[in-house]
Amino acid sequence: MNNKKSKEGQQQESLSTSQPINQSTGYHIPVLLHETIEGLAIKPDGVYVDCTFGGGGHSAAILEQLNENGKLYVFDQDGDAAKNVPDDKRVVFIQQNFRHIQRFLRLQEVAKVDGILADLGVSSHQFDEADRGFSIRFNADMDMRMDRRQSVTAFEVVQQYGETQLHKLFEQYGEVTNAKTLAKTIVSVRNVVSLKTIDGFKNAVRDVVKGNPNKYFAQVFQALRMEVNEEIQVLKEMLEQSVSLLNPGGRIAIITFHSIEDRVVKNFFRDGSFEEIEENPFINTRRQEIFTVITRKPVTAGQDELKNNSRSRSAKLRVAERL
Repeated sequence: MNNKKSKEGQQQESLSTSQPINQSTGYHIPVLLHETIEGLAIKPDGVYVDCTFGGGGHSAAILEQLNENGKLYVFDQDGDAAKNVPDDKRVVFIQQNFRHIQRFLRLQEVAKVDGILADLGVSSHQFDEADRGFSIRFNADMDMRMDRRQSVTAFEVVQQYGETQLHKLFEQYGEVTNAKTLAKTIVSVRNVVSLKTIDGFKNAVRDVVKGNPNKYFAQVFQALRMEVNEEIQVLKEMLEQSVSLLNPGGRIAIITFHSIEDRVVKNFFRDGSFEEIEENPFINTRRQEIFTVITRKPVTAGQDELKNNSRSRSAKLRVAERL
């Protein structure tokens, strides 16, 4: 596989991907690997969950810390990830969205675990598969489904959502500067021209593109991907379930690539809530003490990793321990 990316591809993938291509496996390698494993404080005979298996980089590092009595359950809704599962009796692969983590662990007769990991970045493999519709580098259907068994695609979002809905998602998830204008344009042209393909969509809205087209469309595609896969809601559902899943002293490590994701994780670890709790000296605000926050500030990539992997620059790791 050619490791040389176009400038266009690099700009898009640096927004929200976690891994560069791994030449030895053809998939990818994980970001913040050592920091994540250290943060999990792995017990050799513990039970762990990797919510985002992907190429298996984080999982491989966890397995190195486990003895023969340890167990690792790995989730990935993308069936392509199953090809990367090692032949190891300690590993159980579950092809499901991690929003269902508690349900499918129960089916495995697992009630409690010692650690949970989620790397929320999109894999290079998904970007490099042209027909998946994630990348602005290829012309394919506007798809963007991480789980191809689900029905909603990016095309259905741009074809069916109202102007206000589109405005909101482009503004919040993509930080698109002219989100309102873009939404209005999509609604006005979608019954005249086809938005079914990536090139069709880009041509239909090219007159309202602001600044660098590659960066602009990278932000637009990020917003659509997050909406199609309900990424923020999925994260919230997993975090809520982690409270009852983790043993006392068990740890949860989350790597985010978007400010909204990071804020959700920060607030939940600190307050047990997804909303900011305002400090008021005249009101005794009661916080839910669920976790001890291990990372007071998010852990970010060091200079060596930034030099070798430009995509790591937006990665933020937060770790908490169940009380």
